[in-house]
Amino acid sequence: MRRGVVALLAGAAVALTGCSAPSQPEITFFADGRTVVADPLIYCDALVTKCADHGDAVHLQVRPGKPVQVSVPSEVSGTPWAVNVQYVNGAGQLQPVRQQVFTDGKQHAYTVTTGADEQLVVVEIQQLGAAYAADQQGNPILDENGQPQLVVRGVWSLQINPAQS
Repeated sequence: MRRGVVALLAGAAVALTGCSAPSQPEITFFADGRTVVADPLIYCDALVTKCADHGDAVHLQVRPGKPVQVSVPSEVSGTPWAVNVQYVNGAGQLQPVRQQVFTDGKQHAYTVTTGADEQLVVVEIQQLGAAYAADQQGNPILDENGQPQLVVRGVWSLQINPAQS
């Protein structure tokens, strides 16, 4: 009888663990000898029907011209994802956002680089979902290549605090 109760409780624990919500992917940022781990600002299911707000942006001090390395888990790298980067040039002017998109499922890391006199300001990771943007009639909104624009399902943000060289 006692073994049966223990087995029943162990089975219930496994069943409850299997039903718990999966943890949200974390992104690791590394720069200038320091590492931070970011929770998503917002994270949605693949079809972007259920979303939850999570964390805040993370911060790192980074000197001008220094790279930021980004590491994404397989839950992100196995889907289309993008890196958005904004920086200030040597004249102090904020530059337009640069974007790099990965769709092959093989890119688990990325190194953000700038010129020697440029200061990174923001590095943002976006995981794309299976849903696409649509107009009021439900027709897909197409990008410049004629492909449906996928909707972002997760966002992680690194805010850069300038450090002295």
